[in-house]
Amino acid sequence: MRPHELARYRFSGRWTLSAPCGAVYRALERVDDYPRWWPEVREARRTGEASGRVLVRSFLPYDLRMEIRAVRREPETGVLEAALSGDLEGWMRWTVRPAGRGTLVLHEQETDLTKPLLRLLGVPGRPLLRANHALMMRGGRRGLDAFLAGGGEAV
Repeated sequence: MRPHELARYRFSGRWTLSAPCGAVYRALERVDDYPRWWPEVREARRTGEASGRVLVRSFLPYDLRMEIRAVRREPETGVLEAALSGDLEGWMRWTVRPAGRGTLVLHEQETDLTKPLLRLLGVPGRPLLRANHALMMRGGRRGLDAFLAGGGEAV
């Protein structure tokens, strides 16, 4: 691995949710509502028509602050893509598709660590950082499924 690749992370995952695609897409589109249903997203606020700031913290005792800017919004194909900057630099994408009576959500992310402490821990702490991300994503899936099942709807 090249030195710059030591701080690079690629993630992908699948969420199966019971809510219909439209409701899931609308909830994922409203980043400023994430703290309502995603426990690890501690703060989120809109800074522009297609941008916002978030503060996330999962199991490990560190906060990540990021700017998120939408670069692709396609409700007809179920794709949401955003550029990330701040403690992480890179991109993330949600793809929302029908799956039986519910919805399949595909998540892809490629980021480089920019926070100095995380860059330092990037190699020896890689398994912990990956596990931390997995726990965060599990919290998001559970939270969104419960939020939408309880009648929550991003407006």
